[in-house]
Amino acid sequence: MERVKVIGGGLAGCEAAWHLAQSGIKVDLYEMRPIKSTPAHHTDRLAELVCSNSLRSDEITNAAGLLKQEMRMLDSIVMKVAESTRVPAGAALAVDRTKFSSNITEIIKNHPNIKLHIEEMCEIPEPPAIIATGPLTSEAMSKAIAELLGNEHLYFYDAAAPIVTAESINWDKAFWGSRYNKGDADYVNLPLTRDEYDVFYNELVTAKTHPLKDFEKPMFFEGCMPVEVMAKRGYDTLLFGPLKPVGIIDPKTGKQPFAVVQLRKENNEGTLLNIVGFQTSLKWTEQKRVFGLIPGMEEAEFVRYGFIHRNTFISSPIHLKPTLELKAINGIFFAGQITGVEGYIESAASGIVAGLNMKRLINGQEPMVMPTESIIGALLNYITSADPANFQPMKANFGILPQLPNKVKDKTLRKKMLSERALESIRKIVEL
Repeated sequence: MERVKVIGGGLAGCEAAWHLAQSGIKVDLYEMRPIKSTPAHHTDRLAELVCSNSLRSDEITNAAGLLKQEMRMLDSIVMKVAESTRVPAGAALAVDRTKFSSNITEIIKNHPNIKLHIEEMCEIPEPPAIIATGPLTSEAMSKAIAELLGNEHLYFYDAAAPIVTAESINWDKAFWGSRYNKGDADYVNLPLTRDEYDVFYNELVTAKTHPLKDFEKPMFFEGCMPVEVMAKRGYDTLLFGPLKPVGIIDPKTGKQPFAVVQLRKENNEGTLLNIVGFQTSLKWTEQKRVFGLIPGMEEAEFVRYGFIHRNTFISSPIHLKPTLELKAINGIFFAGQITGVEGYIESAASGIVAGLNMKRLINGQEPMVMPTESIIGALLNYITSADPANFQPMKANFGILPQLPNKVKDKTLRKKMLSERALESIRKIVEL
């Protein structure tokens, strides 16, 4: 039996390798770290989460929650490990990122059908192969992909939020709680008065950022917009975004604050906290100075500063079939954020599809187009059929799903019906 090469040990690569190996197919999984690292990664583990420890909402009437349920039905290794390493985060599924990546690394390394190679791949392998090198594809592999596909190579910038120690927070000013008191009190809230917000806002929009190279045009994906870029859109932007106070009551005043900064547990112990929505390209000294103006963070200890990095993705509408197989070469699939899906779970979901379709190809079957009624299918349909001239990365959302046969005015009911239809379409796939 042919061995399949999977290039890249991120979420997509691990999902693809897992699904092939579970089917009895031998896999050579290539990961360049730690021989060669990236501007965003900090460890040598597979499936490292570099931006946030949250996999977003776990509610079925939320597109991200629906996607995760579809993945569970398709035997996702990412979902299995996420459940076993989750940390409190209200209605969201957040994980202890160290345990998460460590557990996946051990599962992959110890699988009898997977051989892990720690080396950089600099050329496009012969089929059968899955390229899941991610948004931080190395320069050598990026060049090889560009030579293979032509010049339809795009990029955008991504940013990560800082992480601070819980013990360094001033708990005289901070309090645990959740918006509208829904669920457990899983978020640390730092309330700001109007005057405090004014001081913070003015310093944020004038703070020094890491300069971009002259030839690089910044193009941020909306879901990871740096907080300082967001703030420059207008005074009220943050008040309707990461600092939104709606639904939060300060127990010290009994009133809703003017603005609220929220922090989320980074590990189960709650000793590390991630500043929610504070992805940033500020210089490290500026992060400490400006974020230190937030009440309660005056003496915050940063264990990781926020950062910015370039994310690379291909023009999937030009080059990929809805099955994620390359149009130009049979037996080569792409998966993960390099295809133009955006987000942890979206990346992992595409790896599942690439693995399942590679298995079908090896077994003499036609690769399968996932039903567009599902979030997975709709997402892959979008990235492979969008207008190439305006193609941008896409996260899971209900807007990419086909409309219901009959118009449903009630938003909650409509989402419920869309979710039920999506899960039924995946159920039929699983039963094949």
